[in-house]
Amino acid sequence: MTRRELLAALGAAPVLAGKTPAATPVALARCAQYDADLAEKIGLMFDQLGGLGGLVNNKTVTVKLNLTGSPGLRFQGRPLGNTHYTHPRTALAFAHLLGRAGARRIRFVESCWGTAGPLEEYLLESGWNVRALKAAAPYVLFENTNARGAHKDYARFRVPGGGTVFSGFDLHRAYDETDVFVSMAKLKQHETTGITLSMKNIFGITPASIYGDDAGVDAPNESPTKGRVLVLHEGKRQPSASAPAELNPKSSRSGGQRVPRIVAELTAARPIHISFIDGVETIAAGEGPWINGIRHVQPGVLALGTNPVSTDAVGAALMGLDPRAQFAKCANMLLLAEQMGVGSADLKQIEVRGGALSDFVYRFS
Repeated sequence: MTRRELLAALGAAPVLAGKTPAATPVALARCAQYDADLAEKIGLMFDQLGGLGGLVNNKTVTVKLNLTGSPGLRFQGRPLGNTHYTHPRTALAFAHLLGRAGARRIRFVESCWGTAGPLEEYLLESGWNVRALKAAAPYVLFENTNARGAHKDYARFRVPGGGTVFSGFDLHRAYDETDVFVSMAKLKQHETTGITLSMKNIFGITPASIYGDDAGVDAPNESPTKGRVLVLHEGKRQPSASAPAELNPKSSRSGGQRVPRIVAELTAARPIHISFIDGVETIAAGEGPWINGIRHVQPGVLALGTNPVSTDAVGAALMGLDPRAQFAKCANMLLLAEQMGVGSADLKQIEVRGGALSDFVYRFS
């Protein structure tokens, strides 16, 4: 058993013992626009949680961006970061704060839609100033995790307790060769899972080379060009034979039942240490421009926590939703992850810092 597998197993212990996972505090802050001093605001939020230095000093930090869908798909002609993408200014603020807190290495990652090419090119196409991001800290790297890249193989992450859809996942080695894992999410709803916050963001760590519609049958396709609908959403085919197969091919083929469970399994297998949710500007009623009926909204809020379940529970509440509700069209991934011992989704147990939660609510529906 590796150190990572040991820590994951220990994380599942509360469930095995029949105990409810402990909640962790979540910091909130007002932020009306991206021109504000984001680094100062986010730095204060980290201070409210006990400080950033103790988390990242002299460590490798891997930051999972949220760049869902093609850069060519825009809503109402708005910049991608003002609707459904990670905003480049929030990434820049994070890089600055991580560098100042002593992070040894900062790696930005994403499984870019439809390509295994360099992440830097994808960011440039998305309107980012890559040069400024590189200069924000001493050692900044970029990895497209849609295939194995320069590595010889993939890292296998086992699901504590064995999982219900998959027992494990084969992922890019960037997710293994790190000390701290950060999920940078947008405050959004989702057609398949109800909400898409820091947990749903890491659904994108699965490489299309293995889990994509054009993944290799026996071995990964290292030049994938499609999404992950057939394998993960619909279960109409298996991942590449090199990775763990689905546990029960006769289980529900409904994306609303499968995807929340896969998200909970990924969150348990590859723990998130820092969850950040950007609600300065975003969209409501869906996760991207391909969803009919979405609209641009400006909640003007930021959320930060050190547990993804607790942070996302607060995120759901920020949208006016009950994090413990039985969702109408899908399983509740927060409760699924809570049952796996990842964290608590009970708002009564979560201490919100920076103000009263009710003062930050922006009802999406």
